[in-house]
Amino acid sequence: MGIAKVAIVGRPNVGKSSIFNWLIGEKISIVDSVAGVTRDRVTALLPLDDDDAPAPAEESDAAPAEERFPSRYVELIDTGGIGIVDKDDLSEDVEAQIKIALESADMILFVTDARTGIAPLDEIIAEKLRPLSIPILLAVNKSDDEKQEKNAEEFRVFGWEMIKISAKQKIGRVRLTEEFLRMIPPAAFEEREGNAEDPTMKIAIVGRRNVGKSTFVNTLAREERVIASSVPGTTRDCIDVRLEWDGQTIVAIDTPGFMRGKSIGSDLDFYALTRAKRSIRRADVVLMFFDASQRISKMDKQLVNLIEDHMRPVIFVVNKWDLMAPHMPTSRWGDYLRETFGQCWHVPIAFITGMTGQNADRLLKHARILQRQYRMRIPTGRLNRLIAAAMDYNPPPLFYHRKPKIYYAVQADVAPPTIILFCNMPDAFAANYRRFLLSVLRDELPIGEVPIRLVFRKREEKDTKDEIDAKRKS
Repeated sequence: MGIAKVAIVGRPNVGKSSIFNWLIGEKISIVDSVAGVTRDRVTALLPLDDDDAPAPAEESDAAPAEERFPSRYVELIDTGGIGIVDKDDLSEDVEAQIKIALESADMILFVTDARTGIAPLDEIIAEKLRPLSIPILLAVNKSDDEKQEKNAEEFRVFGWEMIKISAKQKIGRVRLTEEFLRMIPPAAFEEREGNAEDPTMKIAIVGRRNVGKSTFVNTLAREERVIASSVPGTTRDCIDVRLEWDGQTIVAIDTPGFMRGKSIGSDLDFYALTRAKRSIRRADVVLMFFDASQRISKMDKQLVNLIEDHMRPVIFVVNKWDLMAPHMPTSRWGDYLRETFGQCWHVPIAFITGMTGQNADRLLKHARILQRQYRMRIPTGRLNRLIAAAMDYNPPPLFYHRKPKIYYAVQADVAPPTIILFCNMPDAFAANYRRFLLSVLRDELPIGEVPIRLVFRKREEKDTKDEIDAKRKS
């Protein structure tokens, strides 16, 4: 089955992003009373008839099971407000993103506002939509009560099929998805470039403002998928871009540029920061972008600490390398990164030019290697032999005249690889010795470039298992 595309369009502040989040069942698009919050196309998959679809908000709206078709998905596309005057002079870029959404859509959801009635901009948008040859459904949002429902009737003059909904009050969701199934041409659900399967890899692209994240995403997608501008803070939402690479589906998550906490000057900045953090948690691999022409900043250090806290695999990506290549060897910038982030000596470094895609393919291949390492399981026997050999080579010092012992090790989990060391005195293993064991694991096991969680746990009295200490004695 293919994925049909539904573009959500309308003037600013009619509730497009609220409808998008409500249908998906998750707060993906930023919702704020400030006009022009959404700039890029924000997309997400909506299962129309899957058992895992969000439960309907009103029981009376429920569709009979026999009328539902199996395995149909819609890619919802949230767009910027048509006609917005952007304060950063990005109005043309916003309009271009809307145009791309309309051109790729199989159906349009034209959103209006029951409270304000027909506005001049609604009529302008209607005129723009009339020449299109795809189904258009008019959704009158904020039809919260009997009065607003009566006000909504005036929108019938546009001539399209109309539905009264309220994202805030959760009214009309199932009816809306039924209309999707009824109005979207069946051919739109036939298999095309994409499918509804989970992507094989999710990569979060993070960094401070204006380091080239959106340009890199557009290069991967081979289209102007997100607005790339020299204006700091252009990207406000976290944009999921599904693309095909090396025969597999991946999701590149473009995130807002990070800034220092005390510089967060509005609700929009706060929401952007919160969503970017969530994108790190969602990712299989994080690409931490640096600008080759700029020094590493305090914000960069805070961001690397954030990635470490979430224990996600990361690649340090030095972007815009074409500007520095004639003047500096890669080893010099690499040494600069190693000196600045001494705790990240295991993190791979890539040098790319996001504008042209130079080394992008190699970067994605390395990201996939890290994803495999992150989910790898190490045989228990190999793990115990390695720990025993490390302790023979460098025994831990005595602790209050007692000998620290490790009896056995097990890998308890993946993503990140989590190794539990059962011992007699967890407190006896100082931080420097724990770092020694961690370095041995990185050097000797095929998980050397990803975070590894080491947990020291006291062996219970009834537990007599000893795969390490007893063999060391012998």
